Amino acid sequence: MENIIDFINSIDGNYIIVFLIALFYSLEYLLGTPFKFDRRLHHFFNNFLFMIAFFFANLAFAIVQVGIISWSSVNHIGLLYWIEIPLWLKVIIGVMFLDLTSYWFHRLAHRSPLLWRLHRVHHSDTTMDTSTFFRGHPLEVLIFGTSSVVASLIFGLDLSILGVYFIVILPFLIAQHANIQLPDWTDKIFGKVFITPNIHKVHHEQDQFYTDSNFADIFIFWDKLFGTYKHLPVKNICYGLKEFDTDRKQTFWYLIISPFIKIDRNMNDKP
Repeated sequence: MENIIDFINSIDGNYIIVFLIALFYSLEYLLGTPFKFDRRLHHFFNNFLFMIAFFFANLAFAIVQVGIISWSSVNHIGLLYWIEIPLWLKVIIGVMFLDLTSYWFHRLAHRSPLLWRLHRVHHSDTTMDTSTFFRGHPLEVLIFGTSSVVASLIFGLDLSILGVYFIVILPFLIAQHANIQLPDWTDKIFGKVFITPNIHKVHHEQDQFYTDSNFADIFIFWDKLFGTYKHLPVKNICYGLKEFDTDRKQTFWYLIISPFIKIDRNMNDKP
């Protein structure tokens, strides 16, 4: 088991991202999409700029993240250091705990007006496709990066489990944003345990009733357990946020400064 974990942690996640983005972006052309939009390459490039910014922000935060988790591992801090369980079970439980913590931080990002200013950048995409995976404010690493640190301190997770979690979560995050409508049977089978692309798309509906739902990244039962699961047919979803539904507010530079601007639902901006 240790050899498998070491192998997974040896994989460069950037290669996985490139492969999955290319795969699902191609599938959007080959399989057709629930909705059409023009200037897709422009849309992709605009979102890709966020990936570059986020890469450097994540690199800087990773120094803090690795330092704290390494310290907690050396000092055996957290739940899983206090009980004896097989390594394979510790990995599975660790991934579940990381997803649970991310669920609550995600809910907090929607509930807190300050954190929402950062997180709404991701929700601003009114023409969502695979490249929406990239769209996120670089300062948002403070939210979800902190989530991983908190989970590690509480539950006793080391860097190797964190590495497995990041590899596991990547296919979910990319597939969930792809502009592809999967058959209903995928939700009936896989949707009983996992967050499928159709389920996650409800989270990007403009109506706040649906925006504040389906917060988990991997396991659907967190939303069902805590009452935040909602269903809506993909064909009925209107993506994005109404207050960002203009070309000017879809540009990279506007979205980068948007957390520092008061943006009302009536589309009035006040510095």
